[in-house]
Amino acid sequence: MPMILAKRKLSRLLLYALLIALGCVWILPVVFMLFTAMKSPADLFGSSSLFSIPKKIEWANFVNAWSQGKMSLYMGNSLIISAVKVPLGIFIASLAAFALTKMNFKWSNSAFIFFLLGMMIPVQVTLVPLNIMLTKSGLINTRTGLIIVYIGFGLSFAILILRGFFRTIPKELDDAAKIDGCSNWGLFWRIIMPIAMPAVATLVILDFLSTWNEFLLAQIFITSDQLRTVPTGLMSFKGQFSTNYGLMNAGVLISVIPIFAVYLLFQKYFVQGLAGSVKG
Repeated sequence: MPMILAKRKLSRLLLYALLIALGCVWILPVVFMLFTAMKSPADLFGSSSLFSIPKKIEWANFVNAWSQGKMSLYMGNSLIISAVKVPLGIFIASLAAFALTKMNFKWSNSAFIFFLLGMMIPVQVTLVPLNIMLTKSGLINTRTGLIIVYIGFGLSFAILILRGFFRTIPKELDDAAKIDGCSNWGLFWRIIMPIAMPAVATLVILDFLSTWNEFLLAQIFITSDQLRTVPTGLMSFKGQFSTNYGLMNAGVLISVIPIFAVYLLFQKYFVQGLAGSVKG
């Protein structure tokens, strides 16, 4: 018995050591960016180590990145696009997932497979037809056009997650709600969606992250500097301040603040939502 306990303790210590090592590997680039963002050019090039602590914190890097680097403009555009695309896309996906799981119709499985096909189509294949469609509809170089494209590409994954979670909700609950006089809309909005909040919160985090960091479509369909999102803005930012590494890293750190904020708001539902989707 003591031998078994000793082996368990050793295994636990090895696991903790591995997790700490992996954590250090992950956090080292963040530490490097943070230290670089807080250094003046003289301090940066005069340092003997990339990870040396700044002699004096250069707050002007963050101020200049926000104003001169137009990070305020780029983040505003990304926030507008994300604030519209994420809830609207999840709402549309939840309606489709509800129909596929709770409204029994003949071709539900075929419809689900059709939605999943969207995950198998490479984005690069759609660039030319999308460009033609957006140009003819007058939506090229607009936030509206980019939001519509983002919603289209995000539906397949969102339906997959929500359908899996909806299938874990007992059918008896649906029957009880209908006996009480609940319509399909009432069942969806009053019963299913409140129960599915863990899955919805998971999608909010993942969808916001993918929308915020998306580069290719925004680079192609947005040409005006006034409408650039954070990833495409950082590219022009890099060209403008290519030798000012402190200012560049300050801009990158500013750009990740909304991602951390969204994750902190919804992280308690994250694991529970993924667990439900896998179980379904």
